[in-house]
Amino acid sequence: MSSTAVARNLEDLYKHGGLKGTDIANFVNVSRPTVSRWSSGISTPPIRTQTIIADLRYVVDRLSDLYAPDEIRLWLYAKQPLLNHQRAIDLILDDRSEEVLTLIERLDAGAYL
Repeated sequence: MSSTAVARNLEDLYKHGGLKGTDIANFVNVSRPTVSRWSSGISTPPIRTQTIIADLRYVVDRLSDLYAPDEIRLWLYAKQPLLNHQRAIDLILDDRSEEVLTLIERLDAGAYL
């Protein structure tokens, strides 16, 4: 992989979040080959997409303190009762990462365990 910031973020999402290129492509509504070009540094996504990828990476980093990569992937996709039965990934895509991070902080503190 290239050493661009986007490529490093994507690599972390794959490794620590259990995500695949197809997941990223579906999240930001692009083709899988487009994500592959970002991963290799051939092209760069628009700034809005870069922000989503960075936010997602931050959420995954926080979740990696609590869950294994395959559990993180499922957690992002599953409806969360403590997020009003919304999926964490939908909130992240809607620029509402703070709500997801607040829940993660509470989970980490044991408030909802």
